[in-house]
Amino acid sequence: MNLKQLRLSRQLSQEQLAQMSGLNVRTVQRIESGANASLESQKCLAAALDVDLATLNQEKVMIDKSSDNWKNLPLFLKLWFVFHFLQPRPTRSSAQNVERLCHLCGYLFCLMGIVNEAALVGGLLMLSTGYLFTLLKYQGDKYQIWYERSDKAHAEG
Repeated sequence: MNLKQLRLSRQLSQEQLAQMSGLNVRTVQRIESGANASLESQKCLAAALDVDLATLNQEKVMIDKSSDNWKNLPLFLKLWFVFHFLQPRPTRSSAQNVERLCHLCGYLFCLMGIVNEAALVGGLLMLSTGYLFTLLKYQGDKYQIWYERSDKAHAEG
């Protein structure tokens, strides 16, 4: 279920969504963290978010670059994503991969920093880069700009 992604795309807090759907805030938090939701809760959330149950239960939300979200994004944010991902159509999975790699290398270099100060500096730079990509991932979710290729395109490419 992609409740959190849908909630963030509408710039709603958990409290606002709970109030709109008539559910308890704790219920919304549990569902977002992966707990199973009753059919009644799903219907309330779908109505509050103005989506159908299939969209609410879908694992990934496909975002089209020709959507209003991408078109309405300020130029500096579009450049921000293109520059950091070095691709005109950034994907969430590429952001996750870079984020994980930066964190892993950063931790390893920090461990090596016990022996060599230069490695410690490199590790701290890698960790800060990892956190930058965490911020980019958050902004991509917030503005719904991710380009996700379809499974058919994945198989062919």
